[in-house]
Amino acid sequence: MSVISGGNIIEGAAGAVSLKLGSPAVGSTTAIHAALAAVATGGPQVVTTGITQPAVPRNVTATAGGTAGDVKAVAVTVTGRDSDGRRITETLPVFTVDTAGTVVGSKAFASIESYSVPAMDGTGATVAIGTGAKLGLGVRLGHNSVIAAFLAGAREGTAPTVAVDLAAVEANTITLNSALNGTAVIVDLIR
Repeated sequence: MSVISGGNIIEGAAGAVSLKLGSPAVGSTTAIHAALAAVATGGPQVVTTGITQPAVPRNVTATAGGTAGDVKAVAVTVTGRDSDGRRITETLPVFTVDTAGTVVGSKAFASIESYSVPAMDGTGATVAIGTGAKLGLGVRLGHNSVIAAFLAGAREGTAPTVAVDLAAVEANTITLNSALNGTAVIVDLIR
């Protein structure tokens, strides 16, 4: 039996299914948008162009760089779509003032429509938007029912980290123990 749910192909008998999550590459701090100079005054800088879409639903990161002294304790907001095509928004964790670094979101975005960066302390700061290691499962789970995860056909020796949420498909994510490497990811679970 094969079923399509949230864009994922689900194969298997009723109860046990295999989710094929594509062949995602390792996360990159510039996978969605290259570093862009921040604004130092006025309202937030809203970016809607030059956005590269993730190959599979996954979490988003924001990286503050450039002149560290110009980095302000602000949060980037990302707007896009989940694996069901519904609009979602996530406010990422706040940057650490005067520090270059990366903050990591928790929702799985299938696509990115825009992101918003509040004004920084100076135009020497930059912000890049990337992808993390959390992959969207594309299904809603009430509890962690993952049996096994496979990368490039090899079963992971350590159980993955799984987040579940019955209400929001974008909050159902999996992080493998091994680094993603552009090879197939398959997750077996009970539905």
